[in-house]
Amino acid sequence: MITQKQISKILENYNHKNITIGVLGGHSALDVCRGAHSHGFKTIVVAQKGREKTYAKYYKRREGIGFVDDVIVVNKFSDITKKNIQDELRKRNTIFVHNRYFWVYCNYKDIENKFMVPIYGTRDMVKLEERDVPKNQYFLLEKVGIRTPKIFKDAKKIDRLVIVKVAEAKRGYERAFFLCSSYRDYREKSAELINKKIITKKDLSKAVIEEYVIGAHVNFNFFYSPLNDELELMGTDTRRQTNLDGILRLPAAEQLEVLSHVKPKYIETGHYNVTVKESLLEKAFELGERFVAAAKKHHPVGIIGPFALQGAVVAEEGKEDIVIFDVSMRIPGSPGTLFTPYSGYLYGYSISYGERIGLEIKKALEMGKLDMICT
Repeated sequence: MITQKQISKILENYNHKNITIGVLGGHSALDVCRGAHSHGFKTIVVAQKGREKTYAKYYKRREGIGFVDDVIVVNKFSDITKKNIQDELRKRNTIFVHNRYFWVYCNYKDIENKFMVPIYGTRDMVKLEERDVPKNQYFLLEKVGIRTPKIFKDAKKIDRLVIVKVAEAKRGYERAFFLCSSYRDYREKSAELINKKIITKKDLSKAVIEEYVIGAHVNFNFFYSPLNDELELMGTDTRRQTNLDGILRLPAAEQLEVLSHVKPKYIETGHYNVTVKESLLEKAFELGERFVAAAKKHHPVGIIGPFALQGAVVAEEGKEDIVIFDVSMRIPGSPGTLFTPYSGYLYGYSISYGERIGLEIKKALEMGKLDMICT
């Protein structure tokens, strides 16, 4: 495991007047680069061959426009952990902003044990998003009393509508959801998916069986600053998923016809902005503060910077509550949070996650506390 002492030593040797902000080419790279650029930092993207044009051509800095200064093209994303790539990043005084792509395409152990480049954020907490690791997101949520859907560890005990979250056979980082309401229903639907090679028996054995909560889906996108010990709500959004979105746009009768031929898929393809009633904000902040407290108590470093509590607002017996399904322990994937009003209420103008990260790194440089936000 790379130690904080090793990262602090690297940061000490950096030229603090010539810091570069780096990111893997996907997910939220454009947001990070734009935000870093707005605070005067140089930017670099490590892109996979065949996916580099977005950064090397369309958004490359040129003649007063664009904000990507340089691109390192690798044969595959996981090559970022190779020694020569790390050497190049350190040579440029790079602080690396981790995102979902980084953790999906690279091996957790390689990032934790071999990637000798300072990461903005908590290096070894993102794996807690996974459902088969000790003291994961469910553990943290339970410890501070954040409401989550009921989890069924035994499929034979299913007694209500549930959603089964199981990794896809072809793309292990995506999940093949299916709904069922009894053990018999579970067996029939899972067998069909196994026969079609959409999932495997092995992955099904590690699936999460979760009560299906009916409510308005909202992702609460937060930012916690260790520099001033404050929690901010950057924005709220929800997901667009294919082919589910296309099915939902059809009239009910046509939906039934389509569903007789096609099974719904829940592959995330984008986000759209939502807002929540002002009366729910205090509750949302309370949940965010509880999660920050849980992370501090059960993890040596705690959460640094961006994270999201993803769930739904439900109405029960004349009152509303928030139920959390998932936690993202790094920058969320939606750049659209910029266009919800919550950061604007705080700063006087709306700022993106990328801008907020750039501001935090700039402030840490001024305070001489880079090692407080980098791991």
